[in-house]
Amino acid sequence: MIVAKRVRFLRLVLVLALLALVVRLVDVQVLESAHYQSQASRQLAVPVIVPAVRGGLYSRDGQVLAMSVPTSDVYADDFLIVRPVAEAAALAPLLHVPATKLASELHQRSGYVPLAKQLSNQVGKKIAAAAFPGITVVADSRRVVPNGNLAAPVLGIVNGSGNGAAGLEYQYDTALAGKAGSETLLESPAGIALPQNPVRQTSTEPGTGLELTLDEALQYQTEQALAAEILSSHAVSGSAIVMDVKTGDILSMANLVASQGPGPRVPATSPIPIGAGDGVDQAPSNLALTQLFEPGSVFKLVTFSGALQAGVINPGTTFSVPGQITLDGSIFHDAESHPTEQLTASQILAQSSNLGTYQITQALGESRLLAQVKKLGFGVPTGLHFPGESAGILATPAQWEPTDLVSLPIGQVDAVNAQQVLDAYNAVANGGVFVQPRLVRGTVAPDGTATATRPSPSRRVISAATNAELTTMLQGVVAGGTGTSAVVPGYSVAGKTGTAQIPTPGKDSYVPNAFMATFVGFAPADHPVFSAIVVLNRPTPIYGGTVAAPVFSQIMSYALHRYDIPSSPGAPSSGGRIGTSQVQDVT
Repeated sequence: MIVAKRVRFLRLVLVLALLALVVRLVDVQVLESAHYQSQASRQLAVPVIVPAVRGGLYSRDGQVLAMSVPTSDVYADDFLIVRPVAEAAALAPLLHVPATKLASELHQRSGYVPLAKQLSNQVGKKIAAAAFPGITVVADSRRVVPNGNLAAPVLGIVNGSGNGAAGLEYQYDTALAGKAGSETLLESPAGIALPQNPVRQTSTEPGTGLELTLDEALQYQTEQALAAEILSSHAVSGSAIVMDVKTGDILSMANLVASQGPGPRVPATSPIPIGAGDGVDQAPSNLALTQLFEPGSVFKLVTFSGALQAGVINPGTTFSVPGQITLDGSIFHDAESHPTEQLTASQILAQSSNLGTYQITQALGESRLLAQVKKLGFGVPTGLHFPGESAGILATPAQWEPTDLVSLPIGQVDAVNAQQVLDAYNAVANGGVFVQPRLVRGTVAPDGTATATRPSPSRRVISAATNAELTTMLQGVVAGGTGTSAVVPGYSVAGKTGTAQIPTPGKDSYVPNAFMATFVGFAPADHPVFSAIVVLNRPTPIYGGTVAAPVFSQIMSYALHRYDIPSSPGAPSSGGRIGTSQVQDVT
């Protein structure tokens, strides 16, 4: 009896256990099946980021300046590789890596071994199709710059992660980068892809390209002319910019530095290898926008434009200019000693007389002078929004000192960048209308559709009548003043030289025998099309009319002929470097 009860009890327990098992199976295989399938998939899932193809940078005529090419990276999970020697032998011909080296890497037991990066997509597809256990192929891209380092400080760079790290690449990184996608691959525990399983994927959005204002050929010629003068004058660095007068488009922007050593010995007719060794390299940053300097006599534009506009002078107003003056204990003089002489306002500008400029400034006054500085675009950003750009440093009424009435008008107080100086002179070239510069003239969609950007904003800063007088006076600087070496055969040229001392960092003094040499101007003066500036840091000789003006002449001549600009009636058919007997300009 007792035995029978025990048997029945055991049967009941077994029935209950079977019922519990059935309930659990129904729960797992029916009610919760989707949940457990998802859990199993996640254990086999390998998430992969798919980078978007970065947008390209193009010149104004459609030439590629920088573009991204799709590539493949190959990685190994060496814990999943059971036959490393055999896999190394099979991979070696595809990766162009010795099999012995690959075998050693596949024995590391780290779980993550980069085998090759930025292979061609064709090779990547072959490796993926072979389905090597433990080997993964990931999409990548490589930034290609067809013209080497041309305009490198302007274009900038892309870092190892594929992000813009400097220049336009950094400034427009969000648009250029596009939007990365992702995909989830399913692999077996052995690292073998499971093609029968679905791949969940979010698509990439390719980046938007930029059509720049730069002219590739003119950029090259600008860099070559600037490099030659840096080598010839032993300058530390230099910048040169060419701009379209009407649109504000920057057609070329060169920034070079002298590298260590004597420089390459190349024939005068040979191209200068920029960045190929000792000699001249691309600057580490866009000096035309990031480097501030006291501009010297090119800043006299502020005084003369303000005085003409205010009606306190006209081109023929005569001044009695002394050989030197003493103001607040400081002695001021012109570059060359001379007795008291009678000079018109036009002659003062042409000969770049510091004391004559001071006399004009006295008539203009402090408040109108400071207002004209800001009116011509100094002390504010250029509007390019370029990374690292400096707005400059201006004297304010609160900081005004008695000697500033001499020093500021001749460009030895305020600190500016080269683009700001060019912008002011470009306003004169543009009939007195200031136009904001630009480096990007359009965007390029992934399908190749180009969309123009908005025209640069502009504003009138000098009346048309005053501007005509000022243009004629600036022509006199080139025709018979300090800027005769800026002559472009067959074309009328207007412009101004500048030779300025370099301040000692952190001190109220100047570096001995250190000067910035500048020439800025436009052509044809009777119908301006292009404006340009050349700045050389610590050249020998020191004069802007000697070292910067000839570079301007060479660059401007190329630009005018490249764009088939008609010559100027009556313009000189030849030009040359300034002679030692001619007037020099030092402020």
